[in-house]
Amino acid sequence: MKQLVLATNNKNKIEELKIMLQGLTVEVLTLDAFPGFSPVDEDAETLEGNALKKAQEIHRLTKLPAVADDSGLEVGYLNRAPGVHTSRFAGEHASYEENWKKLLHDMLGVPARRRGARFRCVLAFVAPGTEETVEGICPGKITENPRGKNGFGYDPVFQPTGYATTLAEMNTDLKNALSHRGLATAAMKPILQHYFSRS
Repeated sequence: MKQLVLATNNKNKIEELKIMLQGLTVEVLTLDAFPGFSPVDEDAETLEGNALKKAQEIHRLTKLPAVADDSGLEVGYLNRAPGVHTSRFAGEHASYEENWKKLLHDMLGVPARRRGARFRCVLAFVAPGTEETVEGICPGKITENPRGKNGFGYDPVFQPTGYATTLAEMNTDLKNALSHRGLATAAMKPILQHYFSRS
């Protein structure tokens, strides 16, 4: 069977992406299948740059088609921060909770009308003769307090537009259907299907 590598060590992202990629007639591998790889340094200034860099590097090392994601939370009041620094907003090795607690602290007292934000995900696919990127955007706002126990990252403090619940209060199917990563994966799926149907 043809193989595809997910260029991430984040177990939460792997779990989400594997669910979303169901139906592809390929074996989806993770970096666990290639012990000894060092994490790719995500030093690009954009989500697109980081996603492409990771996919290119893992494709080069494994010689297999690779998909990588880079996602960011962009908060209007904070001039679109944390952006590319989303996973390390509270420090290089910050936990999910430390990151969203810092965000709530930075947004303390900000009125509802100025709490707008969006989650953005860029997926990059790199294979012989192919480099593609797609984007998914989930608009919403930052809540004043965390709500919900599902999901990961900033999910407890992000309420998507048109919904009364945070991502962490939603069931997995609903979250995956409207999340930035879900929308990016939906855009990437036809590209992967086309590539693997002819390769």
